[in-house]
Amino acid sequence: MPTISMFYGILIQMYFYDDKKHASPHVHAEYGEHDASIAIADGSILAGSLPGSKLKLVQAWIEIHREDLLANWKLAVSGEPVFKIEPLK
Repeated sequence: MPTISMFYGILIQMYFYDDKKHASPHVHAEYGEHDASIAIADGSILAGSLPGSKLKLVQAWIEIHREDLLANWKLAVSGEPVFKIEPLK
């Protein structure tokens, strides 16, 4: 599973062919022992959990990079390589 960004200890990944379990475009965010699937459209949690402060950082990052994330989603569900996205600063 490709890592597309990392910031403040949060690892953001996007799986290839990952449109079966959660049909909506999403990313996987990992922080320590926490893991969540987060919708690109609105930043809502589809599965799992993250600490509140880390979730807010991921949601802000998604808001800033939504167009790039949707472009990556199209690549990923087609099995094509995704590109890195700038971390939150």
